[in-house]
Amino acid sequence: MKKYFTDFGWAIRHGDIYTRLSLIIMGMGYWGHGQLINGIIVTLIEAGFILVTGKLSVEYLTKLGTLGTVQREEVLNLTTLTKTVNDYDNSLLILLFSVVGLLLIGIFVLFYIENIKNVYQLQQLKDNNKHINSFKEDLVELVNSKFHITLLSLPALGVVLINVIPIIFMICVAFTNYDKDHQPPTYLFTWVGLENFVSLFTNSATSTFGYVFVRVLIWTLIWAFIATFSTYYGGIMLAKLINDKQVKLKKMWRTFFVITIAIPQFVTLLLVGKMFSDYGIINSLCEKIGLVTLLQDWGLISKGMRYIPFLSKPGWAHIMIVLINLWVGIPFQMLSATGILLNIPSEQLESAKIDGASERQIFWKITMPYIYFITGPSLVTSLIGNINNFNVIYLLTQDYVTPSLKFANSSSKEVDLLVTWLFTLTNSDSNYKMASVIGIIVFVICALGTILSFRRLLSGNREEEFQ
Repeated sequence: MKKYFTDFGWAIRHGDIYTRLSLIIMGMGYWGHGQLINGIIVTLIEAGFILVTGKLSVEYLTKLGTLGTVQREEVLNLTTLTKTVNDYDNSLLILLFSVVGLLLIGIFVLFYIENIKNVYQLQQLKDNNKHINSFKEDLVELVNSKFHITLLSLPALGVVLINVIPIIFMICVAFTNYDKDHQPPTYLFTWVGLENFVSLFTNSATSTFGYVFVRVLIWTLIWAFIATFSTYYGGIMLAKLINDKQVKLKKMWRTFFVITIAIPQFVTLLLVGKMFSDYGIINSLCEKIGLVTLLQDWGLISKGMRYIPFLSKPGWAHIMIVLINLWVGIPFQMLSATGILLNIPSEQLESAKIDGASERQIFWKITMPYIYFITGPSLVTSLIGNINNFNVIYLLTQDYVTPSLKFANSSSKEVDLLVTWLFTLTNSDSNYKMASVIGIIVFVICALGTILSFRRLLSGNREEEFQ
């Protein structure tokens, strides 16, 4: 980074008149060295930036400190009996366009610096009597030696628009009081500093976010760990069992499990959720065979219940979610593990058998290390995916009603993950400020988990062990 700006300063100090004029009109350096079209393009970009910044961004950036001061009002004109609206501020647009404006300014500054450095390089080529590309030659380079720039330009723009801007906007909302009582365009919202973060980590008579956050976070981490490794090892064991020489009709068994993948996951979850509901088919069968009465005698359910609260009570719901996830997740892992098991280097297996290793020893000393090596990155992805596993939790617990007032006051349930809690806060409660804070926490957990896991997986040179 230091060299980047040092080269910029060097170009200004040692540049010719055209390089220094480029500080004002960016295309002058290109025009001075015979690149007319490049100069026009760069100048148009500069003019467009000035126009957009002057006409749009500055208007909102000047109000960024307050996020607006004029609230929307309607005035009835008694003469015409029509309502007129004042020239009000919209806090949401002020924040959004300010984020976009600041991002555009940052990108333009980098482009501006790079332009000066490029013009100085043209000056050096001219001073050394070397060839300077024409516009046509520059275009040819963009599909040859510089094709990586052409190829990555559109994805980079997509990342900025779809990922970077929403993330920055979400982070900013976390420091405001944007909720249902401060909802634009009718009402303004403003900056509140770290107040929302303090609310998330404290518990009081009026705010139970601290109490709920700790419990939801713990359940999220427990769920992610159990859901990931239960389906991971379950899939491997199932693949190992089906591939065993003593098992017949291997294709048939694989087909049975692949069918669960062919059915859309949300359909499976909705169907299973209805089957295990309080008055679903499973509970009807349990009542008829006397299982409900037996569980009442054992004290596992209340005497007055005529059903087993599979998905409607804490504890029961947690266990059932994990069990149902096994049915949804194991077949995916089984297919992946099957392909890996069929491609384990036969030389290693034969050498182990010659050395007298048992089947158990071969499995734990050769098979599993090989599977870990191949599936390590996907295992990390699966773990992060389960932290954000919205479908399983939301679709199975739509009818769940929390018995806890503390959870209800925070628009949460005992079975919520951080991501489903975030969804409820935004979709049902319009509490965007707390949802943004939780979104930041989820992002930090996932980012740290991914970085630490990949550093662990990529440490050393384990690839040589399997070559």
